[in-house]
Amino acid sequence: MQTAQDILGWSVAEVWAGAAETLAQTEYTQPCLYVFAAILVDELKKQGLHPAAVAGHSLGEYAALYGAGVWDFTTGLRLVQKRSQLMAQVTGGAMAALMGFDRAELTAAIAHGSEVVLANDNSPDQVVVAGTPAGLQGLKEKVKIKRMVPLPVSGAFHSPWMAGPAAELAALLQDTPFADAQCPVYTNVEPQSPTVAGEVLRQRAIAQMTAPVRWREICQELAAAGYRQAWEVGPGNVLAGLVKRTTPEIGVAAIDGWAALNGKVIP
Repeated sequence: MQTAQDILGWSVAEVWAGAAETLAQTEYTQPCLYVFAAILVDELKKQGLHPAAVAGHSLGEYAALYGAGVWDFTTGLRLVQKRSQLMAQVTGGAMAALMGFDRAELTAAIAHGSEVVLANDNSPDQVVVAGTPAGLQGLKEKVKIKRMVPLPVSGAFHSPWMAGPAAELAALLQDTPFADAQCPVYTNVEPQSPTVAGEVLRQRAIAQMTAPVRWREICQELAAAGYRQAWEVGPGNVLAGLVKRTTPEIGVAAIDGWAALNGKVIP
């Protein structure tokens, strides 16, 4: 926590315990999530619990790479800090979560337009789209969607509209050491090709900000590879729910704090 404060210039503990409006700001949310997950990763390893494979959703991929030994805590946090600052500066785009839709119809509508892309493919029945406000409204008019929930974000993340910030982050990633991972990493950009190669992981990290998060496919690839137990390491249990809905054959648990680490989830 002290190392994080020295790097960030503010206290993760104070922001986490403070006003929800502050924590919800991208430049605070992302570093807090990374630090929280990294602490839990360290505690798991102290118990002799090392991952057989890792994956992360969007920002979570940075924590996953830390857990796989690709970089140390400070290197990852500096990258997350820069990423969060760049994303916080983006304006003009919009994102929305969609539930209750025909996937083929949605895919066709997106393919025939130019103002909306699929940003997060989270589960068979839930996705997030990104684009212009007009594009999202047009999509709602073209496709039958049971529920469309606008997300409180400033930009169209994981889309071509992030090209400017992505180029700035790419320069930093190019200068960052990437060690080979200690276990396979299933990445947002190429879920079908897990890898331990540091240079490959670098190129996928560079592509991540403008590419969709293919979480549904990650779940399917993990199941196909024979994995039957997944732990969500970090606050909450959203990803555990997505894994359960996509691949019910994989058992899931949320390692979200001290209680989980000390017997209530981990025996």
